[in-house]
Amino acid sequence: MTNDLMPQSEADLCDAIAQAIREAEKLAITGGATKSGVGRHIENARRLDMRSFSGIVDYDPAELVLTVRAGTPLAEVEALVASREQKLAFAPFDYGPVFGRPAGASTIGGVVAAGVAGSQRVSQGSARDHLLGFRAVSGRGETFIAGAKVVKNVTGYDLSKLVSGSWGRLVALTEVTLKVLPRPRASVTKAMEGLDAADAVKVMSRALGSQADVSAAAHIPGLTSGGASLTMLKVEGFGPSVTARCAMLDALLSDVGKLQQLDGSLADDLWSDLRTLGPLAGDAPLWRINLAPGEGAGILAAIEPLGAKWMMDWGGGLIWAAVDGDPAIIRDAAARAGGHAMLVRGSTNLRDRIAPFHPAAPAVAALETRVRRAFDPNGVFETGRF
Repeated sequence: MTNDLMPQSEADLCDAIAQAIREAEKLAITGGATKSGVGRHIENARRLDMRSFSGIVDYDPAELVLTVRAGTPLAEVEALVASREQKLAFAPFDYGPVFGRPAGASTIGGVVAAGVAGSQRVSQGSARDHLLGFRAVSGRGETFIAGAKVVKNVTGYDLSKLVSGSWGRLVALTEVTLKVLPRPRASVTKAMEGLDAADAVKVMSRALGSQADVSAAAHIPGLTSGGASLTMLKVEGFGPSVTARCAMLDALLSDVGKLQQLDGSLADDLWSDLRTLGPLAGDAPLWRINLAPGEGAGILAAIEPLGAKWMMDWGGGLIWAAVDGDPAIIRDAAARAGGHAMLVRGSTNLRDRIAPFHPAAPAVAALETRVRRAFDPNGVFETGRF
C-alpha cells in the first residue's frame, strides 16, 4: 500500500487515525525505521511516519529532566545531554547496525516504544524506568498526556511502564519526558580472560552482588579462531571511588583469576560491540534471549551445536545469538530455562513463519489483547507485524 502519511502536528495525526478508522485501514508507526526488520513483513498498512515530530521541547540540566519530541534522532538527543556532561541512563541499545543502518539513526520515540536498554540495564534500568511522562495519540484518534515533567509524580496510572515496550501497538508517541543522569567522571573496565560461560556467569554474579557497585557486566567469547574470551566488569563514578571499588573486585575475585584493566579505547570498542552487535553482523537469524543469569550455560549447550555465534550481557541475563537453526530448538531451550527468545533478524520467509515474540501463556495473551483493545478498539495499529 502506498501514500505514506507524515503528519506535521497532533491535529494532523488525530485526523489521520480518524480517517484510518473510517476507511478500515491499518497504520504502521515508524520513525527512523531502524527496527523495521523486526517482525513479520507488512503489506496492507500505510506507513505513519513520525519524523516531523522532532526537536527539543525543554531541557533543565539542573533538574535532570529532558522533554523532547518523539521523532527526534537518538544521536541528536545523546549529543545534547553529552554537551552538559549528562547521559541517558539506560544507554540505549542500537538496533540500526543489526540491519545495516547507521548507528544513532533511531528516534527517541522508537527507543522508548521498543523499551530498549544497553549494557547498563543491570544497574540503571531500562527506558521505562526513566520515562517520566509522554504525550501521545491513541488508536481512537484521541490526544492524551500521561505522567509529568517532574521526577516525583504519584498521580494516576503509570502508563509510562505500559507504553514503553509496546512497539507501537498502543499509541503513537508525540513527546517524551526523560530523566537523565550526570556523566560519570571516571570509567574503568576490568576483565578476566579465558573463562567459559558458566564460570563467567559466576564471576559476574559475584561482582554484581558485591558492594563494588558494578554498572555493567558482560561476557564475550572468543569469536575468532584462537581468540580468548573476555568477562568484563565496568565500574564508574568519581576517581577515588572507582579506584577503591576496582581494588575490591581484585580481592573479591582473586580466587578465580587475575583481573586486568583494559585500555580505555579498547574497552569503549568492546562495549560498543555489545551496543551494536558488530561481531554478530551478517544475514544469520539473530535471537535475543532473556533468562535468569544462572541458566545461560544450559541455553548455550543447546544452541552452540547449531553453529551459534553469541554474546552475553546483563550479567548473563541476556544472550544475543546469531544462529541459523531450528527456531523450535531455540525457543524450547529458552522456555525450559524459564526465559523467552525473541526473533530480531531473519529472512522474510522466516519472519512470516515465526512470530517475533516468544509465545505468551494464554492468560497473559488474553490480557495483552484487552489492553490493546482499550487503546486501539478498531485495531488501527494491528498490522499483523507482531
